[in-house]
Amino acid sequence: MSLANLFGFGPVADVTVILNGEDERQQVEYRVGKDKRDKAPLYFDGESISGKVVVRVHEGKQLEHYGIKVQFIGSIEMFYDRGNHYEFVSLVQELAAPAELTNTTMYNFEFKNVEKQYESYQGINVKLRYFVQATVSKRVGAIMQSKDLWVYSYRVPPEVNSSIRMEVGIEDCLHIEFEYNKSKYHLKDVIVGKIYFLLVRIKIKHMELSIIRRETTGAAPNQYNESETITKFEIMDGAPVRGETIPIRLFLGGFDLTPTYRDVNKKFSTRYYLNLVLIDEENRRYFKQQEITLYRKNGGEKKTPDGRDDSELEAHLGNSA
Repeated sequence: MSLANLFGFGPVADVTVILNGEDERQQVEYRVGKDKRDKAPLYFDGESISGKVVVRVHEGKQLEHYGIKVQFIGSIEMFYDRGNHYEFVSLVQELAAPAELTNTTMYNFEFKNVEKQYESYQGINVKLRYFVQATVSKRVGAIMQSKDLWVYSYRVPPEVNSSIRMEVGIEDCLHIEFEYNKSKYHLKDVIVGKIYFLLVRIKIKHMELSIIRRETTGAAPNQYNESETITKFEIMDGAPVRGETIPIRLFLGGFDLTPTYRDVNKKFSTRYYLNLVLIDEENRRYFKQQEITLYRKNGGEKKTPDGRDDSELEAHLGNSA
């Protein structure tokens, strides 16, 4: 036996985590980098998580371990504070007492009716993840392997969902009124609205509507804010006149949206805004933002493997109310 294997440094064995029935579950695609995406099986709050930990001892090797355990972990990771992970769920099962292994061994595990109070989230500066981690302890170090899963949280549609109606303007120059049919939308919903021009004394060139996601992480003085534009559309081209009405109809199903998150575990928030921008002929910009609430509705949507509604892969702006 080499010195490396004698002291536990060599590749004596490897560990694999297999989740029961994961091939039959919906796979959620999520981004793990600028141009990279990964997939994980979908779970829900209260569902049990079961599977197998396979310890494969390499041929001709012998593994002397000091215990084998499996954990279910829910954690929040701040990308600017990578050394610290904040665990809000941590369950553990001991699978084996210290022993020597000379061949492949399989261990079953089950975490029953696990609470998963938050949705999984992969943001700009923060990640909320759930994973199963197997650990084989050795005299020096450990062999570890983890398996990620994705969690959705469905919400009951709100009983009260009032419309948004606001007036904005510049004194004696511009006065508009905009109205959106609701203030809370599910992720496959349609935003319907109107814009009324009550006074127009400046030359408007065009008008845009965008959806902005704003992610806030940490707490003052170490608070970080990041905004990204999810989509932007020109909804009017040319100068409007007094009394004109511009209809809005925006399908949400084709965009990479998450529910609104507010102060998750006192670590981060993610909010969404409708941003209305008017540009005049001198390229001056006039804008008004309005927060909307997004939630995940448990419906019978037809979903593609990444969870999107296949019939709404494009957004449309209608020309009628």
